[in-house]
Amino acid sequence: MADIKISIIGAGMVGATTAFCLLEAGLASEIMLVDIDREKAEGEAMDLQHGMSFVPPVRILAGAVEDCKDSHIVIFAAGANQSPGETRLDLAGRNVAILKEVLPTLQKVCPKTILLMVTNPVDVLTYAALKLSGFSPEKVIGSGTVLDSSRFRQALSEHYGIDARSIHAYIVGEHGDSEVPLWSHSNIAGALLDEIRSFREVNREEIINSVKNAGYQIIERKGATYYAIALSVRRIVEAMLGDENSILPVSSLIEGQYDIRNVCLSLPCIINSNGRQKILELNISDDEKKALQQSAGKLAQVIKGLGILS
Repeated sequence: MADIKISIIGAGMVGATTAFCLLEAGLASEIMLVDIDREKAEGEAMDLQHGMSFVPPVRILAGAVEDCKDSHIVIFAAGANQSPGETRLDLAGRNVAILKEVLPTLQKVCPKTILLMVTNPVDVLTYAALKLSGFSPEKVIGSGTVLDSSRFRQALSEHYGIDARSIHAYIVGEHGDSEVPLWSHSNIAGALLDEIRSFREVNREEIINSVKNAGYQIIERKGATYYAIALSVRRIVEAMLGDENSILPVSSLIEGQYDIRNVCLSLPCIINSNGRQKILELNISDDEKKALQQSAGKLAQVIKGLGILS
């Protein structure tokens, strides 16, 4: 394996679980864990190291932001957790402040890295990271609605009794309450859902409500979500390191698609070793376009309130 270094800033449940997923997949030769609680990061690194006889060789280390030097990818998972009853957007101010503390050092030690934002509200944090860092737009992406799209496919999988991997469906827009399901492009084996007559009709409102509320329901039951988001981050990293040109609905700077500008939100993008290579602008319905623009407007209001809108 070529020397591939991945750093994870934030060794909480999301960061640590992401490290585990990357370790098990054998995607890196070195994983650096960074956390304001240095002992927590060291403990997570030690725990992972003890499984080295079961996985491909990799160095697992704990350090400071300076130790992210020469990272191919930096995954930002640090920040306050979402509490029961709290929206992702409620977290914005607290987590932008943390980002401001970390970015200056990160810029110095790994100016060519791809910055993958995971901390919520991920779209706002992705925009803030882009504007505060000066990195190019293709190098700053958010995990976006990769997880939401997986939840969407899983809900459809349960309805139709078909493997979720055989269902193609995207959630776009905000990773949050204003997210937009692209029913107009959802298909099984190339056939749009409305064209399939051998299955009972899907209750669209019920499906999308289950997707939107999934995170809240998990937080109410166990306090946090981390397994599925870690798997979705692994998938994004896999696409970048493999130079796959895979299409994933990551969050990135929107530059005129659907008449939207100056926000970060999720649309299907080509992902390769350069990060976000290209945004795909699909022929969506008028209702979907309107909902997407409303989602963008909601995010723009939060960004403006934080004083980072340029």
